[in-house]
Amino acid sequence: MDDEKKDKLEHVIGIEVNEQPVAMHAKEATGLQIKQAAVDQSVAIQLDFVLSLELGERRSRVVGDDEVIHLHPHQKFIAVAPDDNS
Repeated sequence: MDDEKKDKLEHVIGIEVNEQPVAMHAKEATGLQIKQAAVDQSVAIQLDFVLSLELGERRSRVVGDDEVIHLHPHQKFIAVAPDDNS
């Protein structure tokens, strides 16, 4: 196994999106990269959904598509369809 593949395997971080497990292969990711990984791993969301990071005690904060998040094991995210205000 070459060093690049070994390095990627060692850096898998398990997070959750909408209570579904998602394996991330980097220590940091943008909101869009988190959503794309979730979609690729069969989580029933779309890329235009609004992503939020759960902070505990019923608190959360919206994560922008371009915002970089430092990932931690067992971190929980929620993705919901954007409001249609038309």
